Amino acid sequence: MSLSIIHFPHPTLRHRSRPIVRVDAQLREMAAEMLDLMYKNEGVGLAANQVDLPIRMFVANASGVRGEGEEWVVINPVIDRPKGSEAGQEGCLSVPGLYAQVKRPKTVRLQGYDLQGNEINKELDGFLSRVVQHEVDHLDGVMFFDRISSEAMRDIEHGLAEFATTFDSLRSTGSIPDDAELAKRLADWEAKYT
Repeated sequence: MSLSIIHFPHPTLRHRSRPIVRVDAQLREMAAEMLDLMYKNEGVGLAANQVDLPIRMFVANASGVRGEGEEWVVINPVIDRPKGSEAGQEGCLSVPGLYAQVKRPKTVRLQGYDLQGNEINKELDGFLSRVVQHEVDHLDGVMFFDRISSEAMRDIEHGLAEFATTFDSLRSTGSIPDDAELAKRLADWEAKYT
């Protein structure tokens, strides 16, 4: 299967992902392909719904470079225990080229599982904390620009409108399926993994 990154305003980006109840060879392959896409597009994280999958999984590497830093594949992530607050610039592979300052907790605890079923339970801070919060937001159907000020939103509105125009154009040519077909596809994935 060949995954590709979908762009705003694709409906799957607003779909709340469901917890994974089974891990198989195909899921492992999809996680590997997500890592490949993340590195190829110079990202530091990628959530499953950014590749049109409605399942609770993300990949990340705060270094953004294969072979450097720590590579993460996290299934069914939950974040809690937020502490502090800091603003930082964020972008997104689903709206490439758009950036804004986003205020987030400085530290959080991440709980979840890796592909081998091992439990993850770590306190995160700094940039990795921000990356993980951004990806978990994706799994909940939240985009980074949902968390910015109205003033900051004005700075990227034109860019978002361009993404919407491109999406509408692709949909009108049949390159992107209609909502009914997308809903069926998401339901099929949910039936397989959730």
